[in-house]
Amino acid sequence: MAEPLQSAEAVAELEPLLAHLWMVRTFLKHAEEIQDSLEMLEIPRTLFDVIRATEPAMQAGDYSRYIHKLRGKMGRLREARDYLTAQYSVYSDHTNYQMAARSLEAATKAIEGVLARCI
Repeated sequence: MAEPLQSAEAVAELEPLLAHLWMVRTFLKHAEEIQDSLEMLEIPRTLFDVIRATEPAMQAGDYSRYIHKLRGKMGRLREARDYLTAQYSVYSDHTNYQMAARSLEAATKAIEGVLARCI
């Protein structure tokens, strides 16, 4: 069983994972193949919202609030992950899309793992 994490330790593990989300967001935001799909364009918007929700707490050094805000966004993050993994190949089966879906899946799973260990 993994060791429980204090808030500051959890945030130190979460920040690089949010960076992964940001890169998936950036790729999808500029991906030509999805520009006509409101559903697919909702994914980068959701990722933006999830990441930005934590910023004020991070800037204030309020790590408990950071974790609280991130936990509150996990439902939307899971929905975005599920939609991307199920639908990306409709738009393109290119390796970039495959890897974006895998990256979002892995980052979401890792975030869930860190949040589960928070005290």
